[in-house]
Amino acid sequence: MYRNKHLRFLHLYSIVILSCILLSTCSLSGQSGSGTAKKWVGTWSTGMQLVETRNNPPSPGLTGNSLRQVVRVSIGGEVLRVKFSNEFSKSPVTMHSVQIAASAGGNAINQSTSVILKFNGSQEVTMDPGTAITSDPVSFNLQPRMDMAITIYFGGTSPDITGHPGSRTTSYLLPGNNASVTDFTGSVTTEHWYVINGIDVQAPSTSSCIAILGNSITDGRGSTTNMQNRWPDLLSERLLANPGTRQAGVLNLGIGGNCVLRDCLGPSGISRYGKDILRQSGVQSVIIFEGVNDIGGVRSADAAASVASGLIAAYKMMIDSAHTRGLKIYGATITPFKGNGYYNPYSETCRNEVNGWIRNSNRFDAVFDFDYVVRNPMDTISLMSSNQNDGLHPDLAGYKKMVDCIDLKLF
Repeated sequence: MYRNKHLRFLHLYSIVILSCILLSTCSLSGQSGSGTAKKWVGTWSTGMQLVETRNNPPSPGLTGNSLRQVVRVSIGGEVLRVKFSNEFSKSPVTMHSVQIAASAGGNAINQSTSVILKFNGSQEVTMDPGTAITSDPVSFNLQPRMDMAITIYFGGTSPDITGHPGSRTTSYLLPGNNASVTDFTGSVTTEHWYVINGIDVQAPSTSSCIAILGNSITDGRGSTTNMQNRWPDLLSERLLANPGTRQAGVLNLGIGGNCVLRDCLGPSGISRYGKDILRQSGVQSVIIFEGVNDIGGVRSADAAASVASGLIAAYKMMIDSAHTRGLKIYGATITPFKGNGYYNPYSETCRNEVNGWIRNSNRFDAVFDFDYVVRNPMDTISLMSSNQNDGLHPDLAGYKKMVDCIDLKLF
């Protein structure tokens, strides 16, 4: 009797052990052959908006034609997926085919790296108005800081276009179906991105990304076209060079002319914060460096008080939302703008109140004092000689100072 009970116990024990092994095997299904767990992490993204008419594609337009767009990623990976958006358009957009490849510089690609993207198994996809899509995962040898070309052969497109006007990167447009062509010789060029929205990679489970909410200073005004040297780019390079942060992606969600409290250029910072920042794949850290366009519109004492209190309330909401999700959130002080049309005694009072709260409220997990590092020590309400000659936008030297003041240990 005892022996039979013992045998039944061993049988049940074996079933339990086998079940544990099977469960463990299932939990490893998201791991690579090396046994390292993988997850989706953002490596590149850009803020979407309704493109202003003056920034629409040049002739011959997108419909029935091929557009090659180049982006520089932050971290690398062996499997990726690409995101596209038609969220601000009122008509459908059809992509007959989309191919990705390593850029060979300018309008050319390394043809041996070319891969066709699919969407639920199909090469062709139509985005309804107000929607976004993500490609099926695809194997691709994506290297850190690689320039990747995304070439789209369009069908019908919308007259009003979703995109990102401030690409600071040249795109190339050829008539007809030329998605597979190695170089776009004879193409029409434009410095805007259309419908491309983001790239995720499968990265080690310890990886994460930093999502940055900002305006034209973050978007890269003052950087060099095609050099990818906006301050978030410089931050990515610092992170990659530092052994402890090599798996930290950087997502630049700056939109030129963007405001926090109201729709200026692009949707307000408050309204886009959830999608552009909190819902990014693998996001672990948030940087808020936005508010100067709200402050620059201040023309009275009452407006100064109202905008300052509004910005502070918005920051509090963003902080609480990030913390609820277990994210770290860092605030950056608003940089000076004396000498620019934004400057007057009321707007400066507003800026000082907002910066005082950012520095002293202890609500952010850390503060990056961009104001302090780029201001003129002899005239602290203006930029140093490092500016865009408009008193508002730092140049490359200023961007480097901003990035150098960031403690990488935070990531």
